[in-house]
Amino acid sequence: MNQFSPEKIVEAQKASLDTLVGLTSKVFDGFERLLELNLQTMRSTLAETREGMKRALSVKDPQELIALQIELLQPVAEKSLSYRHHFLEIAASTRTEFDKVAEAHYEANKRGVQSLVESVGNAGPAGSEAVFAAVQTAINATTTLYETVQSTTKQAVQVAENSFDTAANAVAKVVRHRTAQISRAAKA
Repeated sequence: MNQFSPEKIVEAQKASLDTLVGLTSKVFDGFERLLELNLQTMRSTLAETREGMKRALSVKDPQELIALQIELLQPVAEKSLSYRHHFLEIAASTRTEFDKVAEAHYEANKRGVQSLVESVGNAGPAGSEAVFAAVQTAINATTTLYETVQSTTKQAVQVAENSFDTAANAVAKVVRHRTAQISRAAKA
């Protein structure tokens, strides 16, 4: 059967459509999870703000107001870290799904190109082996380059996430320390 038969073209189009629908579904799933996270965050923030305002309106002296402000500020860093953690979890799971699909397509395309080169090479005229060997070498070099770039990108993303985690935790620690200092100074 011909490498480019109508049946194979239709089959490839169906597979591409299935992949597109699957990826679109994954995007909507991630978007839905992110929307739910944001709605949940907004609801809790509004409730906490309302409660804080009620408490602030019942304050009788400046010392009590300072203590209330400190109390309300203390959990902000932890909540920000929690939000970031959930956000990154959603993004990572969506990215993982895309990575799986991209890897599967890459492997399928790589096999298809190699199969095409081999079939053309086998049907080629005598003496054309060197040309097809050069093409095969170029394909292998491209494959190695792609895999190296993919590996490097994954490592860079991991380093960036770790650096951000470290910085966020350091900021949270500083905020906790600073609010504790202000609290002690307000009580003195």
